[in-house]
Formats: sequence, C-alpha cells, structure tokens
Amino acid sequence: MMMTPSPVQVTAFGEFMMRLHSAGSQRFLQTQEYKAYYAGAEANACVLLSRLGVTTRYVTRVPQNDIALAGIQQLQGHGVATDHVVYGGEKLGLYFTEPGNHIRPTRVIYDRAGSSYAELQPGMIDWTKSLHDSQYFHWSGVAPAVSQSAADVCAEALAVAKQQGVIISADFNYRSTLWKYGKKAADIMPALLQSSEIVVADLDSAAVYYGINTDANAPLEERFKQCSEALKKQLPDMKTLGMSFRKTDGSVHIYSGAFMHKGQYYFSAGYKLPYITDQIGTGDAFTAGMLYGLMNGLEPPVIIEFATACGALKQSIHGDWAIISKLEVEQFILTGSSGRIIR
Repeated sequence: MMMTPSPVQVTAFGEFMMRLHSAGSQRFLQTQEYKAYYAGAEANACVLLSRLGVTTRYVTRVPQNDIALAGIQQLQGHGVATDHVVYGGEKLGLYFTEPGNHIRPTRVIYDRAGSSYAELQPGMIDWTKSLHDSQYFHWSGVAPAVSQSAADVCAEALAVAKQQGVIISADFNYRSTLWKYGKKAADIMPALLQSSEIVVADLDSAAVYYGINTDANAPLEERFKQCSEALKKQLPDMKTLGMSFRKTDGSVHIYSGAFMHKGQYYFSAGYKLPYITDQIGTGDAFTAGMLYGLMNGLEPPVIIEFATACGALKQSIHGDWAIISKLEVEQFILTGSSGRIIR
C-alpha cells in the first residue's frame, strides 16, 4: 500500500470504477469484446497531477477483491497514494462506452447502483486523518450523484476540509443519468459547492445547478464572463474559475479554455485537433493542469495555456487517464499537433 508523503498537495475523493469500452469502434449491439480501463473523475485528475510531480492522495471505497485491487495498483504505479482507500461492499462501479465519430456521439451506460462506493456511509472514512496535512481537497459533481449516502459523505468531507483550512477545489461535472435517488442535482450541489475556492464548470452545469443562463448568441468568451459573474454571487469563496470548450470546424475539433482568477479573465486560443482517439477524461486532464499551475504559482496566462494543452493531449490517449509528462505538455504548447516521429 503506497503511503502518502507529507505534506500532501492534493487529496481527492470520488468513485473508482472500471470502464468497459466497445472494441473496434463498434456499437453496443455489434461488439463481442470490451477493452477494460480504470476510471473515475477524481482518480483521473490524481493520475495526471502525480505524473506532473504533485503529491496526491486518493480516497474512495472499493470491494476487497482482485478486480478492485488491480485498479488500485495501477493508481499506485502512477504515483497516487492509496493508503486511505477503504474496503467493503461487493461491487466495483462500472460504466460502458460506445465510441462515437463525426456523425454520432459517444454513448455511456452506467452500472453503479449498489456499488461499494454508492453504499458508502458517513463515519466510514476518518476525514480528519485523510485530510491531515492536505493543502487542497478536490471532488466533483459525480461524487454525490450516485446515492444520498454518498452525498452525505461529501458533505462530511467538505466540513472537515473547511475546518482544517484546506483549499477546496470542485468540478461541477453534471451527469444527468446518475441522479436517480429521488433528489435533483439542484437540490444537492449548491450547498456542497458553497465553500469552493477553485471551480471548474461548464455552461450547461451552471444552468442546471443555479439556473444561470448566458446569451447563446454571444461568443464563448463573453458567455464565460457572464457565467463567471453570476457564479460569484452564488459562491462567495470562489477565487478561480476554469472552463474548457469544444467546437468543430468541418472534421477538425477545436479545443480551447477560459480562466478567471481574482477577478481577471484569461483565454486560450486553443488547439486544432485533426483526430480524436478518446474524449473521455479530457475535462479531468484540464482540471489537473489548472491545479498544477495554481499550486506552482504560474502566471494566469500560463496556467490556462497549460491546462488547455493537458486537455488537448488527453484526447490522443486511449482510456480515462492522461498518461503524459510535463515535458510533453510544454512541447505541445510550442508545436501543437504533430505527426512527426521522435527518435
């Protein structure tokens, strides 16, 4: 079991899962095999942060079996500390993906009801110990979406984080098909987000959680400013807001980012991506890049370029994890997409 160096720069919490991806770019109704990847929004962020040199601790609940253990060992292999993972229950959460293309979208089917994480109860995790010496606590809107008890544990963690003076980072991460336990996201998320200092959001989730609507005819930069100003009224502790955007120009994807920090706005012109290998995990890579920049005191224009490059590079990699290095990110910022061979 990998122990966490002290102090811990980021402790993250959420559901750890296995993703089963339809092989050969086939639809669910066609495929006879699936490729397996380990996943989870917060775990995805931890993997990249750790690869960038940030000390990370991941907290979750998984069953005591070899399927879960294999995934935990993979996290450890990327440098993520797992000594505060708790074990119990019978099932690792699953989700299935069907690859999309330029004609139809990627599809996701969740199988998370009754998972070890969904059955997590307050008191099962000692948050005073799990957050000891932590500088940042990161979570996302996926964490409370699977059950009322998981939402209660989120509230428990956030209360301890605030009490201990830990900086709280939140990714809105709205998933419409997960909220099935009798509560709407708007009933739960605003209270949980209240103490967030660092926020990653998107225009759609802001509309769901807070009823914030922006001018659909305005440029994305203006819509980001409108959303940011409205969110400031809802989240008094928010100092930083990040948002990534995706649009298409023919067959080319254009991936860009926006950043608000201490009242000032910064934008990345973005990257043209001629080919997408796997979009899932892109937002988590963007989040990790943004947190890396903040923790290392980079200037805001540098932070948004670095975060956007992380999100763009993730889309060249199979699976949920951005298996990239700081050097690769810096090279990508300089050169953009490249088909050359590095020998």
